[in-house]
Amino acid sequence: MISERFGLALVAAATLSLVPDGARADAIDGNWCAADGRVMTIEGAAIVTPGGRQTTGDYSRHAFSYVVPAGESGAGSMVAMVLLNEETVRLRVGEAADEIWHRCDVTS
Repeated sequence: MISERFGLALVAAATLSLVPDGARADAIDGNWCAADGRVMTIEGAAIVTPGGRQTTGDYSRHAFSYVVPAGESGAGSMVAMVLLNEETVRLRVGEAADEIWHRCDVTS
């Protein structure tokens, strides 16, 4: 029997495979910001979530998915992201509406 989490991962992977080839311009690694101030950082399979927790997920150059860790809003939900262009990622938490995140403006 396939677990619910595995089933969600399969749905996320299938959804991400439908991204047009033109969206594959860069890598999803880096700092991402939501309009409401949430921030996350992706480095390969590692992520610091918007809730500040470090965890790992399923990484490809243009997509990332992970399960929201315990203690965060939406814990246990699958988060699926796909890179739309160099500066924009589309994110979905479980069955919620898509969110658009942008690369954070990092200055040194």
